[in-house]
Amino acid sequence: MQNPSAQAIILASSSRYRRGLLDRFLDEFETISPDIDESNDDGLAPAALATHLARAKAEAVSAHAPRALIIGADQLAVLDEHVLGKPGNHQKAVEQLMAASGKTVRFLTAVCILDPTSRARYEHTDITTVHFRQFDRRLAEAYARHDEPYDCAGSFKLEGAGFVLFESVTADDPTALIGLPMIWVADRLLQLGYLLP
Repeated sequence: MQNPSAQAIILASSSRYRRGLLDRFLDEFETISPDIDESNDDGLAPAALATHLARAKAEAVSAHAPRALIIGADQLAVLDEHVLGKPGNHQKAVEQLMAASGKTVRFLTAVCILDPTSRARYEHTDITTVHFRQFDRRLAEAYARHDEPYDCAGSFKLEGAGFVLFESVTADDPTALIGLPMIWVADRLLQLGYLLP
């Protein structure tokens, strides 16, 4: 039987934030950007959509690397049951932040691990609740200029100065808000026989 630790691990993501999280405890892994359709044509609820996208990313990469362990992930920011996409530019980031001012946003971070040995699929979704303080447009503008969170769902970076926008954060795993629930990921890899430092 092959030693799981000798098998390649591939992160099915182009996110530098997720790569940074895996870098904390994995010495060797690859990243491959999955090519999938992220539209929600079936009208899935946010939690189901996050799971679907994480699985689709993992399966898309697994099709090209069937002998590797694949980690796929997706994160959605949900305000009043409406999914907030990545803003892409300054103006949209400010508008997202102003919509969240004084409100609660749920962040659904879904992960899917495909194990090449057992051919099993393991899935988990972590929910982080962020309560935004009441703030005016001046703070939203200043923050967006400072952190440039244009590639982040919800328009903020927790690893940056995003905390200035928060009243409180409720989470089981603080790394989930950055892009991967690392407590769950590490636990699953250990259960699958991967030796971690």
